[in-house]
Amino acid sequence: MRVLLWHVHGSWTTSFVQGGHEYVVPLTPDRGPDGRGRARTYPWPDNVREVPWDRLREEPVDALVLQRPHEIELAERWLGRRVPAVYVEHNTPGGDVPRTRHPLADRDDIPIVHVTHFNRLMWDSGRALTLVIEHGVVDPGHLYTGELARVGVVVNEPVRRTRVAGTDLLPEFARAVPLDVFGMKVTDLAVEGPYGTFEDLPQREMHAQLARRRVYLHPYRWTSLGLSLIEAMTLGMPVVALATTEAVEAVPPEAGVISTRTDTLTEALRAFAADPAYARQAGKAARAAALARYGLGRFLGDWDRTLAEIVGGV
Repeated sequence: MRVLLWHVHGSWTTSFVQGGHEYVVPLTPDRGPDGRGRARTYPWPDNVREVPWDRLREEPVDALVLQRPHEIELAERWLGRRVPAVYVEHNTPGGDVPRTRHPLADRDDIPIVHVTHFNRLMWDSGRALTLVIEHGVVDPGHLYTGELARVGVVVNEPVRRTRVAGTDLLPEFARAVPLDVFGMKVTDLAVEGPYGTFEDLPQREMHAQLARRRVYLHPYRWTSLGLSLIEAMTLGMPVVALATTEAVEAVPPEAGVISTRTDTLTEALRAFAADPAYARQAGKAARAAALARYGLGRFLGDWDRTLAEIVGGV
């Protein structure tokens, strides 16, 4: 198939475009949010083509993968026709969560694909058809060395997303074990205690650097399930995470420590930092768990069936 999607989430898209289709991503002159084109810091295969927005009408697109509400109108305007579509919901609801209604809740013509069962549970999706396709990740390999007795954290825009991403908790953790923060706009972060920042590294380089850290910390309070957590597990890192949202499903007891108590998490970071053998053993379990549940083959197979159903149902 020829699938049109916007470059919205780099990590998720990197996995999605590993399939056997041709993927078209819109390009605008400013490479803004509606036309970023191909990724520059993620390794995308050659079957991803960036197409200028004003030439999309010439593209024989078979299916749309929507990720933001306004893309519905944008696609009809840029393509000049309606195309079978599915909507991927990456995010947990905001606001008054138990009563948050999904933007597509009143439609029955565009299925909503939630990336976690937690998402599906928390959103009021109304009469829309819903299904879950859990994340899949490209296996970076067992790169873990844990040679640095430091904590690795991956979070984009940690200042803007302070409480959501849990970055307000980092000073408490940094006082226990030195930590390094990777991601976009991390240089704006000010953390008390020993810490470093690594601004928007290419994915391969970030994985290599992250794997040198002894333990991975996932401080998010509210997210569907950060792909960075799964990627850290596939690297072979032990993980310490807040026991919130889908993390409780993703991290088995032998792979790390999850809790809602920051003192428990702090003690876990100290324990992993102080004992390389313990960290290495938990990291192996984390990698095995991540590959078993979030393998690329299962993810792409789920998507192939879904795309075939929405195109065949027209």
